[in-house]
Amino acid sequence: MDTGSGTALRTEEFGTLADGTVVHRWTLERDGTRVRVLTYGGIVQSVEVPGRDGERAGVALGLPDLAGYETYSGPYFGALVGRYANRIGGACFELDGRTHRVTRNEGRNHVHGGAWGFDKRVWQAREVADGVRLSLVSEDGEEGFPGRLTVSATYTLDEGGALRIEYRATTDAPTVLNLTNHTYWNLAGGDSGSALGQVLRIAAGQITPADAESLPTGEFLPVDGTRFDFREPKPVGAGYDHNFVLDGAGPGPAAELYDAVSGRVLTVTTTEPGMQLYTADHFDGRPFGPCAGIALETQHFPDSPNRPEFPSTVLRPGEEYVSTTVYGFAVRRGAPAA
Repeated sequence: MDTGSGTALRTEEFGTLADGTVVHRWTLERDGTRVRVLTYGGIVQSVEVPGRDGERAGVALGLPDLAGYETYSGPYFGALVGRYANRIGGACFELDGRTHRVTRNEGRNHVHGGAWGFDKRVWQAREVADGVRLSLVSEDGEEGFPGRLTVSATYTLDEGGALRIEYRATTDAPTVLNLTNHTYWNLAGGDSGSALGQVLRIAAGQITPADAESLPTGEFLPVDGTRFDFREPKPVGAGYDHNFVLDGAGPGPAAELYDAVSGRVLTVTTTEPGMQLYTADHFDGRPFGPCAGIALETQHFPDSPNRPEFPSTVLRPGEEYVSTTVYGFAVRRGAPAA
């Protein structure tokens, strides 16, 4: 179907969960970009964009069927992550004088929403202008989080084929919230092997250094003279699972990724203060090899509920959580790299 505003839409059944719940797939297409989104986990299953040769290729790591996403849930391929993306130290936090204990699912810590996070929920979907809106209600106490949360994620294609994801949420009791999308990008194509040769720029002058449990120490480390300095474009390299403190100034994107062979360029613009760069070093070939994709997770900082020096992730009744990230696509002309 055509939404009447530039983006062609269609929906189809994608599979059925063990409990009989039907999962649908929505396809959005505009100006050369084709995106497929699942109602299971809000997953971005695929993003196809043209390269210098005019041919479209899939630039997001995705799986062909529902069983694959159930089997390989740990890497969060393309998923909508919540209630709290990234980590909460000790799987607990204090809010308004009360201690809340959330699910421990990474050693002693909480990560990416717990055992039954938003990545494993089936979302309700409805058509909107230029895309699809997914919504759900997370009941008070799910995974230990307080408050009955009403949340939506709207996926649209802007003019030029940019993918826009807008998150909104309200709560009936004070809670914490940190949502992100966990797509792994490989601009050479999702089946092309390692993405580490691609060139990355991140507009961030600091990172929040982490300890052995990947929890922030509370410091802000300037990137000057370190391997974390991506303010000028350079090949990504291995060994990253770190939160970058975005500069948040100027009209340019927060990050840009470039593949010299295909000419494809990805830009990431966001309202969030941070970006987790994860190079997937630990992929073991099931179903993708090491560093097959690069995650650029726009977010608030890890463990913010326990770090008053970080931007707050508290959401209260009467407030609305709003977060937007836009993934733009372009082609850099000229001869392909040798």
